[in-house]
Amino acid sequence: MSKPWRTIAGVVVSLVLLLPSSVDPGQAAGTRKAAKAKPRASTPEKCEPRKFRVVVDVGHTPDSYGALSARNDPEFGFNFVLARLVAAKLKSEGFAATRLLVTDGKARPSLFRRVSAANDGRADLFLSIHHDSVPDKLLETWEFDGSKSYFSDRFSGHSLFVSQQNPHFTTSLTLARMIGRQLKEQGLHYARQYTMPVMGRYRRQLLDKDVGVYRYDGLVVLSRTRSAAVLLEAGSIINRDEEMVMNSGERQEMIAGAVAAAVGEYCERR
Repeated sequence: MSKPWRTIAGVVVSLVLLLPSSVDPGQAAGTRKAAKAKPRASTPEKCEPRKFRVVVDVGHTPDSYGALSARNDPEFGFNFVLARLVAAKLKSEGFAATRLLVTDGKARPSLFRRVSAANDGRADLFLSIHHDSVPDKLLETWEFDGSKSYFSDRFSGHSLFVSQQNPHFTTSLTLARMIGRQLKEQGLHYARQYTMPVMGRYRRQLLDKDVGVYRYDGLVVLSRTRSAAVLLEAGSIINRDEEMVMNSGERQEMIAGAVAAAVGEYCERR
């Protein structure tokens, strides 16, 4: 089995900053006056794919790599491979302003760097890519490559999360539903365990029972970004069978294509 963590060996991980162009103070003052004199139209602007700014965020960092898979591969490696593919697919579909966002360092500081990068770059959509696990109490042990490892084959599937605290919650939910529908059309199923009491503090409100969109207000990257924001758990890497599938090029291409199709659908309808 190809190891996603090994595929990114030698990659220089850096924060991709999306900084707005500098503005002269005097010019800025004039712009503010003009804005007051001429209020913005209430109708939303038409979406032009080449100008639609999508930030594809690689979940976690090399230092804070997220979950371990059933075969002891860090989640960050899976996230990097899929996020890079999603970004490339969006660009190939005409979304030229798409940016891949990779951060380093410890978990919490990196979250605020992600938010700053998206907000400073005036993103239209922030999409964070992750792979799922389960609470520790649901883990079982097995031996892999001579080492004690952990797994849970009880649950599988992808899930989508949005925050009601996001200023563009309605748009976030719309985009998440579109991604969910595209994944469903590919024959994929969503993870249903988040509504179960066994999930404890990880239990979430299901907003769309057809395509698997959940509400998660506690995520910094969803609640504090000033653009629409969606987090995709692409599949369970703690499930031994699904880990193998998630590491396949076929599944990665399928998910990337579904995401790109959903963003394209949103842009057409806007």
